[in-house]
Amino acid sequence: MLFSIQPHERKMFETIGQCARELDVPVYVIGGYVRDRLLGRPTKDIDIVCVGDGIRLAETLASKLYPIPKIVVFRRFGTAMLRHEGMEIEFVGARRESYRDDSRKPEVEQGTLEDDQNRRDFTINALAVSLNENNFGLIVDPFGGLEHLEQKILKTPLEPGKTFSDDPLRMLRAIRFSNQLGFAIEPNTFRGIAKYRSRINIISKERIAAELEKILMTPKPSVGFNLLFDSGLLQLIMPELAALQGVEDRSGRAHKDNFYHTLEVLDNLCRRSNNIWLRWSALLHDIAKPATKKFDKETGWTFHGHEWLGAKMVPKIFRNLRLSLGSEMEYVQKMVKLHLRPISLTKEEVTDSAVRRLLYDAGPDIDDLMKLCESDITTKNPKKMSRYLEGYEYLKERMSEVSEADRLRLWQPPITGEVIMQTFDIQPSKDVGLIKTAIREAILDGEIPNQFEAAFQRMIEEGAKIGLSPHKTAAEFHPAQA
Repeated sequence: MLFSIQPHERKMFETIGQCARELDVPVYVIGGYVRDRLLGRPTKDIDIVCVGDGIRLAETLASKLYPIPKIVVFRRFGTAMLRHEGMEIEFVGARRESYRDDSRKPEVEQGTLEDDQNRRDFTINALAVSLNENNFGLIVDPFGGLEHLEQKILKTPLEPGKTFSDDPLRMLRAIRFSNQLGFAIEPNTFRGIAKYRSRINIISKERIAAELEKILMTPKPSVGFNLLFDSGLLQLIMPELAALQGVEDRSGRAHKDNFYHTLEVLDNLCRRSNNIWLRWSALLHDIAKPATKKFDKETGWTFHGHEWLGAKMVPKIFRNLRLSLGSEMEYVQKMVKLHLRPISLTKEEVTDSAVRRLLYDAGPDIDDLMKLCESDITTKNPKKMSRYLEGYEYLKERMSEVSEADRLRLWQPPITGEVIMQTFDIQPSKDVGLIKTAIREAILDGEIPNQFEAAFQRMIEEGAKIGLSPHKTAAEFHPAQA
């Protein structure tokens, strides 16, 4: 079978074939490019394998291109990469690999095309297309990858135990590809994942997190996380999430399965936002429910405080997966901590003070918080669904009605710590924080307007309570503050 090469790429492939003839080495395009083109998916990453020196082939090609591209060489791996006209092309010599039990870094030696195809993760990624003059465009398919593309199944080229034991990251890649492509994992291949799942422990946390994020960025991540759970991998890489699974029944009263609820919330959220950190928030929003679960004879099952404990659990989970510990983590913590606040405001008369506090605490992320909360509605009862959504719409109206709504998103109290210290002639101390907090609370509670003069007066009153006397008046500060 001949491969249909895109017109704008044919010239490049013909030039690569010409370079290979000059070096007297067979050359092929292999892997993801071939797979994606056959599936009709866009791709600009091209992997070239030659039965010879891949770096030398890259250098020969670069000399024939204009402008001459820069070559990035990884001599340790025997690979080279260059970019040209929007294409990223990587070159490698065909190789045979062998692995130690405690490492996914192989011992490498030169090999044939067949050796190189044997080391690929799945049959659909082992497809190669000849760029050689005598059979240009011929698909080389030793494992039935074309048939598996038609059947939409993922299968390892060799016995699954060999493929997954050699490089355990392939187990996560199988699940990620299944999620991204909508392919089923062939039963024997999936059994191999379950059997060799403990090998995942030799993979770096960064590589694991990268695969998880690729799953999170699919339109329906629940597919991947269900496969992770069913294979036993999730219990090893994110035990906190796996612990959500299960239903306990006492006296005929059972709680919902929080694992499947979480995945439903995540899928709902993915229809509303592509923000990867908001998707992490959906995945972790109920993470502390197992630790806070209690049964009360009167009220049934409760999970009081799970939002607070969940926010405290986020840093440990992020550290374990080597995720960002900066503003991204703080954002996820905020979403987890606040995810119950909006729903609680729909169950009572919403005061201006409560709305101000929500806007202040959520800040510029209030819209994201509302998306998470709306995604958290998983009831199958149409009347309940309608009631919850109406409640959120009402809350949104109230947020717009509060006079300071727009400013409160990025709001800071009109009295700074610097003003407090200058007024009372004091150094940075606990008293400064106490006064500043009191002013903020008074504004949020609606006791005083959000204005410098009123806030200054409250500062004087709060200072007097702890024996501080003012050394400046409001008029002595910059006119913009007064």
